[in-house]
Amino acid sequence: MNILIKNASVLTMDENAEIMEKASIAIENGKIKSIGMVEEDFKADKIIDGTNKLAMPGLVNSHTHIAMSLFRNYADDLPFWTWLFDRIIPSEENLIPEHVYWGSMLSIAEMIKFGVTSFADMYFFMDEVAKATAETGIRASLAIGITDSGDQQAKIKNTKEFYDNWHGKADGRITVMAGPHAPYSCNPEFLTKVIDMATEKRMGIHIHLSESKKEIEDSYNLRGKSPVKHVNDLGLFEVPTLAAHCVHLSDEDIEILAEKKVSIANNPGSNLKLGNGFARVEDMLKRGINVGLGTDGSASNNNLNMFEEINLAALINKGYTGVATSIPADVAVRMATLNGAKALGIDREVGTLEVGKKADIIMLDLNKPHFYPRYNLVASLAYSAQASDVETVIVDGKVLMENYELKTIDLEKVMFNAERCAKSLIKK
Repeated sequence: MNILIKNASVLTMDENAEIMEKASIAIENGKIKSIGMVEEDFKADKIIDGTNKLAMPGLVNSHTHIAMSLFRNYADDLPFWTWLFDRIIPSEENLIPEHVYWGSMLSIAEMIKFGVTSFADMYFFMDEVAKATAETGIRASLAIGITDSGDQQAKIKNTKEFYDNWHGKADGRITVMAGPHAPYSCNPEFLTKVIDMATEKRMGIHIHLSESKKEIEDSYNLRGKSPVKHVNDLGLFEVPTLAAHCVHLSDEDIEILAEKKVSIANNPGSNLKLGNGFARVEDMLKRGINVGLGTDGSASNNNLNMFEEINLAALINKGYTGVATSIPADVAVRMATLNGAKALGIDREVGTLEVGKKADIIMLDLNKPHFYPRYNLVASLAYSAQASDVETVIVDGKVLMENYELKTIDLEKVMFNAERCAKSLIKK
């Protein structure tokens, strides 16, 4: 289907993050054919009126566990390690594929409604997440979360099979990474096996890293070095790496991450809720490290609202550094778009609106009180916009939501089944 968006304000997220007014976007065969002026002979199957709308790149949630929506509001206001080991992990032992499918469908519906077009996920029963991704039309980087417990060879084999079955599938919308959970849950021998597998398959690695103070203390007590230095010494960063959190970093850690070109998924909402502190985002960006934004799972956030994360990224770093110019609006928005796409390894296809790139586009309704007066729409995205402002979502040139209505998901059915699964899961 060829789509023409007419008369919109357009944020391409180029270097200057400037807004094009009364511009059009032509979409042909799933890709952006032109921006600004459109050829008179362009034949559109569908025309979208962009009057009083802002068209921009879809948001990229660079770290989450979407099936954990089933644990939303279940284990709140607890310390991180109590939350993880006493409440979440024991409940996760009851998970079956059906739970993960419906939890994933619930989260994908939420993400689409909130303007997320791509996400990076690490969890269990990932075939179900992949099925949900394929069915709904969203874009994803998926990883089976694995630890060193149990049959390690079987876990390596399962990851390889998952890669073979799903990488590049759903018209290229699904990519696959290896997912060693964290240095504290994967011993050095197992991490080495994962690195060898990722190297063999040319996979990226998605891992939790330096999330809490206890993790840092335990790493120094056990190995005499930080988690970052530990995995670097093992050779993990020789593989393209997406490191989630990276809250507690030394200057040496930052230098290692910069040198190895590691991408970071900053999760300000989850870090705040679990009391894990404030990542040194400005220091990382100054060293040229690519920093994206993520929500983490809904058990520790408790939503998948990337506009909230943009707002937190812009505000928290000002308070943390005491500098009002730290992480300005355009940088925070870039973290949620182009930087996230880079973290997922898909920035050649999405993350900005450019001719030839995939048409992953969201449109916000600007005819809301909080968008007036319109001095600076980019600033509005960081400080005023709400996820509920997202009216239209397009992924791969396909309309997934229009006029706030989901087109690929039966929302009532999804909510009913997610509630049913959640209650049966917790009762166990």
